[in-house]
Amino acid sequence: MSGEAFQDIVYQPGRVARVILSRPEKRNAQSWRLLREMDQAFTAASQDEECRVIVLSGAGSSFSAGHDLDSPEQVSEREAFDRQAGAFARAERYRDVYLDSHLRWRNLTKPTVAVVQGFCVFGGWMIAAAMDVIFAADDALFIPVYGDYFTVPWDVGARKAKEILFENRFLTAAEARECGFVGRTAPAARLEREAMKYAGRVAENEPQLNRTIKFAINQTQDLMGFSASVRALSPGFDTQINRERSTAPADGGPPPRDPRFRGRVGRARGYLQEDTTR
Repeated sequence: MSGEAFQDIVYQPGRVARVILSRPEKRNAQSWRLLREMDQAFTAASQDEECRVIVLSGAGSSFSAGHDLDSPEQVSEREAFDRQAGAFARAERYRDVYLDSHLRWRNLTKPTVAVVQGFCVFGGWMIAAAMDVIFAADDALFIPVYGDYFTVPWDVGARKAKEILFENRFLTAAEARECGFVGRTAPAARLEREAMKYAGRVAENEPQLNRTIKFAINQTQDLMGFSASVRALSPGFDTQINRERSTAPADGGPPPRDPRFRGRVGRARGYLQEDTTR
Protein backbone atom coordinates (compact mmCIF):
# COMPACT_ATOMS: atom_id res chain seq x y z
CA MET A 1 0.00 0.00 0.00
CA SER A 2 1.74 3.17 -1.17
CA GLY A 3 1.35 6.84 -0.38
CA GLU A 4 -0.79 7.29 -3.52
CA ALA A 5 -3.53 5.20 -1.91
CA PHE A 6 -4.28 7.94 0.63
CA GLN A 7 -5.50 11.53 0.55
CA ASP A 8 -4.67 12.89 4.03
CA ILE A 9 -1.55 10.92 4.95
CA VAL A 10 1.58 9.58 3.26
CA TYR A 11 2.55 5.99 3.99
CA GLN A 12 6.11 4.86 3.27
CA PRO A 13 6.66 1.16 3.95
CA GLY A 14 10.05 -0.22 4.86
CA ARG A 15 12.18 -1.51 7.71
CA VAL A 16 11.35 1.79 9.42
CA ALA A 17 7.87 2.61 8.08
CA ARG A 18 6.71 6.22 7.92
CA VAL A 19 3.15 7.44 8.52
CA ILE A 20 3.07 11.17 7.76
CA LEU A 21 0.02 13.33 8.42
CA SER A 22 -0.38 15.40 5.26
CA ARG A 23 -2.77 18.27 5.81
CA PRO A 24 -0.18 21.01 6.45
CA GLU A 25 -2.57 23.78 5.42
CA LYS A 26 -4.81 22.67 8.33
CA ARG A 27 -1.89 22.03 10.72
CA ASN A 28 -2.77 18.37 10.30
CA ALA A 29 -6.16 18.70 11.95
CA GLN A 30 -7.62 15.21 12.23
CA SER A 31 -10.61 14.58 10.02
CA TRP A 32 -12.35 11.24 10.22
CA ARG A 33 -10.77 10.41 6.86
CA LEU A 34 -7.27 11.18 8.16
CA LEU A 35 -7.81 9.01 11.25
CA ARG A 36 -9.24 6.22 9.11
CA GLU A 37 -6.21 6.37 6.81
CA MET A 38 -3.87 6.35 9.80
CA ASP A 39 -5.55 3.19 11.02
CA GLN A 40 -5.16 1.55 7.60
CA ALA A 41 -1.49 2.51 7.39
CA PHE A 42 -0.74 1.28 10.90
CA THR A 43 -2.44 -2.02 10.08
CA ALA A 44 -0.42 -2.36 6.87
CA ALA A 45 2.85 -1.67 8.71
CA SER A 46 1.95 -4.07 11.50
CA GLN A 47 1.30 -6.85 8.97
CA ASP A 48 4.43 -6.12 6.92
CA GLU A 49 7.13 -8.60 7.91
CA GLU A 50 9.85 -6.24 6.66
CA CYS A 51 8.71 -3.44 8.97
CA ARG A 52 10.30 -3.35 12.42
CA VAL A 53 9.49 0.20 13.62
CA ILE A 54 6.76 2.72 12.73
CA VAL A 55 7.43 6.48 12.82
CA LEU A 56 4.47 8.90 12.96
CA SER A 57 5.06 12.54 11.99
CA GLY A 58 3.27 15.54 10.54
CA ALA A 59 4.05 17.53 7.40
CA GLY A 60 4.49 21.29 7.71
CA SER A 61 4.84 23.48 10.76
CA SER A 62 2.85 21.40 13.26
CA PHE A 63 2.43 17.78 14.27
CA SER A 64 -1.32 18.16 14.77
CA ALA A 65 -3.58 20.96 15.94
CA GLY A 66 -6.24 18.53 17.12
CA HIS A 67 -9.51 17.30 15.69
CA ASP A 68 -10.96 18.80 12.53
CA LEU A 69 -14.24 20.44 13.52
CA ASP A 70 -15.20 22.51 10.52
CA SER A 71 -13.46 21.77 7.22
CA PRO A 72 -15.98 21.21 4.38
CA GLU A 73 -15.01 17.56 3.91
CA GLN A 74 -15.26 16.75 7.62
CA VAL A 75 -18.56 18.60 8.08
CA SER A 76 -19.99 16.85 5.02
CA GLU A 77 -19.02 13.39 6.22
CA ARG A 78 -20.18 14.01 9.79
CA GLU A 79 -23.52 15.51 8.75
CA ALA A 80 -24.22 12.68 6.28
CA PHE A 81 -23.47 10.10 8.96
CA ASP A 82 -25.52 11.85 11.65
CA ARG A 83 -28.56 12.09 9.39
CA GLN A 84 -28.52 8.36 8.71
CA ALA A 85 -27.35 6.91 12.02
CA GLY A 86 -29.27 6.30 15.19
CA ALA A 87 -28.00 7.10 18.68
CA PHE A 88 -26.36 3.70 19.13
CA ALA A 89 -24.55 3.83 15.79
CA ARG A 90 -23.34 7.37 16.55
CA ALA A 91 -21.98 6.27 19.91
CA GLU A 92 -20.20 3.31 18.31
CA ARG A 93 -18.65 5.49 15.59
CA TYR A 94 -17.40 8.10 18.05
CA ARG A 95 -16.08 5.44 20.40
CA ASP A 96 -14.07 3.82 17.62
CA VAL A 97 -12.78 7.08 16.12
CA TYR A 98 -11.69 8.69 19.37
CA LEU A 99 -10.99 5.76 21.72
CA ASP A 100 -10.81 2.22 20.37
CA SER A 101 -8.59 3.17 17.43
CA HIS A 102 -6.06 4.77 19.77
CA LEU A 103 -5.98 1.67 21.98
CA ARG A 104 -5.32 -0.40 18.85
CA TRP A 105 -2.40 1.87 17.95
CA ARG A 106 -1.01 1.65 21.49
CA ASN A 107 -1.00 -2.13 21.14
CA LEU A 108 0.48 -2.43 17.65
CA THR A 109 2.97 -5.27 17.41
CA LYS A 110 5.80 -2.94 16.32
CA PRO A 111 7.47 -0.14 18.32
CA THR A 112 6.09 3.29 17.40
CA VAL A 113 7.75 6.70 17.53
CA ALA A 114 6.01 10.08 17.32
CA VAL A 115 7.99 13.03 15.92
CA VAL A 116 6.41 16.26 17.19
CA GLN A 117 7.04 19.81 16.01
CA GLY A 118 4.96 22.96 16.38
CA PHE A 119 1.55 22.42 17.92
CA CYS A 120 0.52 19.12 19.48
CA VAL A 121 -2.81 19.96 21.09
CA PHE A 122 -5.97 18.13 22.13
CA GLY A 123 -6.37 15.35 19.53
CA GLY A 124 -2.71 15.79 18.65
CA TRP A 125 -1.81 14.87 22.22
CA MET A 126 -4.05 11.79 21.91
CA ILE A 127 -2.33 10.31 18.87
CA ALA A 128 1.12 11.12 20.23
CA ALA A 129 0.16 9.48 23.53
CA ALA A 130 -0.78 6.30 21.68
CA MET A 131 2.81 5.95 20.44
CA ASP A 132 5.56 4.24 22.45
CA VAL A 133 8.21 6.98 22.30
CA ILE A 134 7.90 10.72 21.60
CA PHE A 135 10.60 12.93 20.12
CA ALA A 136 9.84 16.66 20.19
CA ALA A 137 11.36 19.80 18.77
CA ASP A 138 12.68 22.21 21.38
CA ASP A 139 9.97 24.73 20.47
CA ALA A 140 7.04 22.27 20.33
CA LEU A 141 3.94 23.17 22.36
CA PHE A 142 1.48 20.72 23.92
CA ILE A 143 -2.04 20.94 25.35
CA PRO A 144 -3.52 17.71 26.76
CA VAL A 145 -7.17 16.83 26.37
CA TYR A 146 -9.74 15.62 28.88
CA GLY A 147 -11.95 12.97 27.34
CA ASP A 148 -11.89 10.39 24.57
CA TYR A 149 -8.49 8.61 24.78
CA PHE A 150 -7.79 10.13 28.18
CA THR A 151 -4.30 9.11 29.25
CA VAL A 152 -3.02 12.33 30.81
CA PRO A 153 -2.76 11.03 34.42
CA TRP A 154 -0.64 8.17 33.06
CA ASP A 155 1.36 10.48 30.81
CA VAL A 156 2.42 13.07 33.41
CA GLY A 157 1.14 11.85 36.80
CA ALA A 158 -2.15 12.56 38.56
CA ARG A 159 -1.29 15.82 40.34
CA LYS A 160 0.50 17.28 37.33
CA ALA A 161 -2.46 16.33 35.14
CA LYS A 162 -4.82 18.25 37.43
CA GLU A 163 -2.53 21.29 37.56
CA ILE A 164 -2.28 21.47 33.75
CA LEU A 165 -5.90 20.67 32.92
CA PHE A 166 -7.35 23.05 35.52
CA GLU A 167 -5.34 25.95 34.08
CA ASN A 168 -5.71 24.93 30.42
CA ARG A 169 -2.20 25.92 29.39
CA PHE A 170 0.57 24.91 27.03
CA LEU A 171 3.40 22.63 28.08
CA THR A 172 6.72 23.42 26.48
CA ALA A 173 8.79 20.56 25.11
CA ALA A 174 11.18 20.92 28.04
CA GLU A 175 8.37 20.61 30.60
CA ALA A 176 6.79 17.71 28.71
CA ARG A 177 10.16 15.96 28.87
CA GLU A 178 10.51 16.65 32.59
CA CYS A 179 7.06 15.11 33.12
CA GLY A 180 8.05 12.00 31.20
CA PHE A 181 5.60 12.48 28.33
CA VAL A 182 8.34 13.34 25.84
CA GLY A 183 11.32 11.01 25.68
CA ARG A 184 13.85 13.21 23.87
CA THR A 185 14.06 16.74 22.50
CA ALA A 186 16.17 18.22 19.70
CA PRO A 187 16.38 21.45 17.73
CA ALA A 188 13.72 21.49 15.01
CA ALA A 189 16.34 21.31 12.26
CA ARG A 190 17.71 18.04 13.69
CA LEU A 191 14.50 16.51 15.03
CA GLU A 192 13.65 14.14 12.19
CA ARG A 193 17.27 13.03 11.80
CA GLU A 194 17.55 12.21 15.51
CA ALA A 195 14.22 10.37 15.58
CA MET A 196 15.08 8.32 12.50
CA LYS A 197 18.49 7.46 13.94
CA TYR A 198 16.77 6.17 17.08
CA ALA A 199 14.21 4.21 15.04
CA GLY A 200 17.02 2.65 13.02
CA ARG A 201 18.72 1.49 16.19
CA VAL A 202 15.48 -0.01 17.52
CA ALA A 203 15.04 -1.80 14.18
CA GLU A 204 18.35 -3.60 14.76
CA ASN A 205 16.73 -5.63 17.54
CA GLU A 206 15.02 -8.90 16.78
CA PRO A 207 11.31 -8.17 16.20
CA GLN A 208 10.27 -10.66 18.85
CA LEU A 209 12.43 -8.90 21.45
CA ASN A 210 10.84 -5.53 20.72
CA ARG A 211 7.39 -7.08 20.79
CA THR A 212 8.05 -8.82 24.10
CA ILE A 213 9.39 -5.63 25.71
CA LYS A 214 6.46 -3.58 24.47
CA PHE A 215 3.77 -6.05 25.50
CA ALA A 216 5.36 -6.63 28.90
CA ILE A 217 5.30 -2.90 29.66
CA ASN A 218 1.80 -2.41 28.26
CA GLN A 219 0.55 -5.40 30.22
CA THR A 220 2.11 -4.00 33.40
CA GLN A 221 0.21 -0.77 32.84
CA ASP A 222 -2.98 -2.69 32.15
CA LEU A 223 -2.60 -4.66 35.39
CA MET A 224 -2.45 -1.25 37.09
CA GLY A 225 -5.70 -0.26 35.35
CA PHE A 226 -4.61 1.70 32.24
CA SER A 227 -7.04 0.37 29.62
CA ALA A 228 -9.88 0.00 32.12
CA SER A 229 -9.53 3.62 33.27
CA VAL A 230 -9.41 4.91 29.68
CA ARG A 231 -12.50 2.94 28.70
CA ALA A 232 -14.36 3.85 31.89
CA LEU A 233 -14.79 7.44 30.71
CA SER A 234 -16.33 6.47 27.38
CA PRO A 235 -19.99 6.02 28.46
CA GLY A 236 -20.04 9.56 29.87
CA PHE A 237 -18.79 11.00 26.61
CA ASP A 238 -21.23 8.91 24.59
CA THR A 239 -24.00 10.41 26.72
CA GLN A 240 -22.68 13.91 26.04
CA ILE A 241 -22.58 13.27 22.30
CA ASN A 242 -26.19 12.10 22.30
CA ARG A 243 -27.20 15.08 24.45
CA GLU A 244 -25.64 17.40 21.89
CA ARG A 245 -27.38 15.59 19.05
CA SER A 246 -30.73 15.90 20.86
CA THR A 247 -30.45 19.69 20.45
CA ALA A 248 -29.92 19.44 16.68
CA PRO A 249 -32.12 21.57 14.37
CA ALA A 250 -35.39 20.12 13.14
CA ASP A 251 -33.93 19.52 9.66
CA GLY A 252 -31.68 16.84 11.13
CA GLY A 253 -28.43 18.76 10.86
CA PRO A 254 -25.90 18.86 13.70
CA PRO A 255 -26.03 21.51 16.42
CA PRO A 256 -23.64 24.44 16.20
CA ARG A 257 -20.14 23.76 17.53
CA ASP A 258 -19.33 25.35 20.84
CA PRO A 259 -17.06 28.40 20.24
CA ARG A 260 -15.55 27.94 23.70
CA PHE A 261 -13.42 25.09 22.31
CA ARG A 262 -11.41 27.49 20.15
CA GLY A 263 -11.32 29.94 23.06
CA ARG A 264 -9.30 27.45 25.09
CA VAL A 265 -6.40 27.69 22.62
CA GLY A 266 -6.59 31.48 22.72
CA ARG A 267 -6.45 31.43 26.51
CA ALA A 268 -3.45 29.11 26.45
CA ARG A 269 -1.66 31.46 24.04
CA GLY A 270 -2.32 34.37 26.38
CA TYR A 271 -1.03 32.49 29.39
CA LEU A 272 2.11 31.47 27.50
CA GLN A 273 2.81 35.04 26.45
CA GLU A 274 2.21 36.29 29.99
CA ASP A 275 4.49 33.66 31.52
CA THR A 276 7.34 34.23 29.05
CA THR A 277 7.36 38.03 29.38
CA ARG A 278 7.67 38.17 33.15
